[in-house]
Amino acid sequence: MFNMFIATAGIGLVIPVMPQYLQTFGVAGQALGFIIASFALGQFLFSPLAGDLSDSFGRKKLIIMGLVIFSAAQLWFGLATHEWMLYVARFISGIGGAFLIPATMAFVADLTTIETRGRGMGLIGASMSLGFMIGPALGGFLAKVSLTFPFYMASLVAILSAIISFFILPDIKNAVLAISHDKKKRDNILVQLKKSVKTPYFIMLIIIFVFSFGIANFQTTFSLYVDHKYNYTPQDIAIVLTVGGFIGVIVQSMVIGKLFKRFGELNVILVNLFVAALALLLFFLVNGFWLVLVVAATFSTATTLIRPSVNTIVSKLAGDEQGFAAGMNNAYMSLGNMIGPALAGMFFDININLPFMVGSVILLCAWCVTIVWIKKKRPVI
Repeated sequence: MFNMFIATAGIGLVIPVMPQYLQTFGVAGQALGFIIASFALGQFLFSPLAGDLSDSFGRKKLIIMGLVIFSAAQLWFGLATHEWMLYVARFISGIGGAFLIPATMAFVADLTTIETRGRGMGLIGASMSLGFMIGPALGGFLAKVSLTFPFYMASLVAILSAIISFFILPDIKNAVLAISHDKKKRDNILVQLKKSVKTPYFIMLIIIFVFSFGIANFQTTFSLYVDHKYNYTPQDIAIVLTVGGFIGVIVQSMVIGKLFKRFGELNVILVNLFVAALALLLFFLVNGFWLVLVVAATFSTATTLIRPSVNTIVSKLAGDEQGFAAGMNNAYMSLGNMIGPALAGMFFDININLPFMVGSVILLCAWCVTIVWIKKKRPVI
């Protein structure tokens, strides 16, 4: 949980300063979209391998490796002197995320039962929301030192987390980890994606892809949008993101388990996909700081409920292939996070409202796909 907090806090640290930081390179919307897509590309290419490796070598080694890679990439991003260095740094950062996220999810799956799986995934989500809450607040404050200082701090906290993990994380052994990795053939990413089509949780992977595509439109352009339309400072952006993150922490740590028990994960997904789509549609219609804050917080709350719901269903249906399932989960998420930002940046340069309109439509598509899946073949979870 702490590692997910550190990773997301490291990402959150830099969000408020990105518009002004990119201006120093003379770039804007499209470049930001491709920079974020570079992270997702690295995550996508290495997630299946990372999930497989976590089943063979153990979760702990992958978590530590991911944190070290993430730390190095954040440092490089802060030291960049040319635009191409930003793309490379974010790609490497995505590799670190690919090693860290599936291993952490599989780690939680190893430590929980079917009955407590939802609670465990909720706590992962809460730690991520807490990171996104504290990260932007710190980033806005640290930006007063310099625009690059938040990147250096993100690098520092990641390497400290790797050191702490080395000493305190248990080395979990199970039947899957006992498989000899030198006897187990590694499938390439295309083969693994083809294999995922035959899994009982494939539709949930599609939902992750579509959902990630939609949410990426917001995440990519939010800071640029409020900077262009309202002239928000890094501190203003930090406040909006921090409030949304705070609500997400409360919901995921105290409410989500009760929601799962009362309504089930599928119903939670359905309701919040619709709410998130509506919030994106409202975003470019509202005006004023407080209305923007309310809509952004609503969107943040809805999306923080969707991800652990999908993660829980995938984990329950995965059986003994927790590492593979987590890797595929992350791969499909990365695909959405790769295509979404690249298009969102281009949409933003055409019309600053367009990314939110497209994102809303995409989330409604995910909502429709979920309804059709439930009606055709409701899974036993």
